Amino acid sequence: MKKIGRREFVAAIGAATSYALLSRGEVVYGGEKMYGLIGKMKTAEGKRDELVKILLEGTDKMPGCLSYIIANDPADPNAIWITEVWDSKANHEASLKLPSVQAAIAKGRPMITGFGERFETEPVGGHGLSKS
Repeated sequence: MKKIGRREFVAAIGAATSYALLSRGEVVYGGEKMYGLIGKMKTAEGKRDELVKILLEGTDKMPGCLSYIIANDPADPNAIWITEVWDSKANHEASLKLPSVQAAIAKGRPMITGFGERFETEPVGGHGLSKS
């Protein structure tokens, strides 16, 4: 193992300290933290694919939505997971008032039998999310 000199050690500590003080590991949009939501939705027997189709219609037209992923639960044929990333919590809340979202909720509601786990997150980046 190669020993480092005092100068390299001090430089490394300085860099690490600066990183710790200046970087909070979060990506912000317009001064706000990103907002994430992961939730499980239970569907009526045999209605999962139909509900998935409804939920995916028009999701590209939600202002502030950076990622909206619907996934089938491989262990439960009547469950789906929804993973969302938004540029802010405010835009997520505003999306629930959009006519297209309201229509999807009304159309899908009869197929939903319940909800499972729900987790709010603060995304910090990753593949597919822009950092600017």
